[in-house]
Amino acid sequence: MNRTVNVVRMQFVNKYTFVWMPLIILGASFVMSLVIFAMIPYDGAKYGGGSQAPIWYFFALGIMALSYTFPFSQAMSITRREFFFGTMLAAVVTAVILGVTFVVGGFLEQATRGWGVNGYFFYLDWVWRSGALMAGVFFAVLSLLLFVVGFWGATLYRRFGAFGLTITLIAIGVVLVATMWLIGRLEAWGAVFEWVAGLGTGGLAGGMAVATVALGAISFLTLRRAVP
Repeated sequence: MNRTVNVVRMQFVNKYTFVWMPLIILGASFVMSLVIFAMIPYDGAKYGGGSQAPIWYFFALGIMALSYTFPFSQAMSITRREFFFGTMLAAVVTAVILGVTFVVGGFLEQATRGWGVNGYFFYLDWVWRSGALMAGVFFAVLSLLLFVVGFWGATLYRRFGAFGLTITLIAIGVVLVATMWLIGRLEAWGAVFEWVAGLGTGGLAGGMAVATVALGAISFLTLRRAVP
């Protein structure tokens, strides 16, 4: 366990990757969103997509977390198991911090009527319908899922090279396109959207959590044979 915690510390040694870059992206997208909200001549509630920027960064963070530190960890005689669980723990900590930030920001936006311009960056009504706690869980789990996706992509590259990664991405794309074609063929898009809407914030967070664990397990199996 101590060696796993040491991996967490190793990941946070590069504070620019795990701390400063997410904060810079969050701050820049927040300021730009407020400026845009203030420029819109509309009195109703205004929502933007700028809040997605720090969440999508977790995809790149997952790639960097493996690429930057995995070779170094192997030189320090850290096992792949310790590296994997330590890195995932570091990702969980960062994702929870982001989730808390979104909840605090959401409360401030409600208290200030959207920062005085009725613009909402952190607060999304459909996410907050299940309460502030579930909203924080939703944002944290979504960020963690994107981290694991990026991490898995990096492990595929380490294990199979660029060709193997490309083939895998093509296969995933084919499956997605085939799935969409089948749904369209069955004229079931309406039923799919109703099912997703019926899940609510808690259901979506639960589904993403299951996907994160499953993809994390696949990443671990891939990492066991990855070349530093």
